[in-house]
Amino acid sequence: MENPQRLYVQPHPGRLEAQWVVGFVDGEGCFFVGINPHPEMTSGFQVLPEFTVVQHQRDIQLLHALKQFFGCGVVRTNHAERMSYRVRALDHLNEKIVPFFEEHSLKSKKRVDFAKFRRVLLMMTRNEHLTSEGIEEIRAIAKTMNTGCER
Repeated sequence: MENPQRLYVQPHPGRLEAQWVVGFVDGEGCFFVGINPHPEMTSGFQVLPEFTVVQHQRDIQLLHALKQFFGCGVVRTNHAERMSYRVRALDHLNEKIVPFFEEHSLKSKKRVDFAKFRRVLLMMTRNEHLTSEGIEEIRAIAKTMNTGCER
């Protein structure tokens, strides 16, 4: 009989399993939408969606494993000894990140942020971020996301 209190430990950090990724992102991930002034954009603003996972540099192999798992994104220095795995490209977010988390649901409150993030991406695919009304709606959504998220 298996011990029901057994900890689930990822067997090999180079080959991640979907449920491990979900749990890790639930604890360490962030779905973020930034809005920056940009005079060359039709609306005067640029919308910057980003999926990020931050770790101390001692665990950088986990971030590289996430990059390999999703097949996109970059691993970069975040601040001081912290590193981050980031995905910013709209096509990668829409084609890899969103479908994964639609199929493998987050368990924490982070799933609410993911739903809002997905909604913003959908608005962007419909070019709603190019209008002042769309920017205001995205701004309202983004304001309710990521309370306490470390990016």
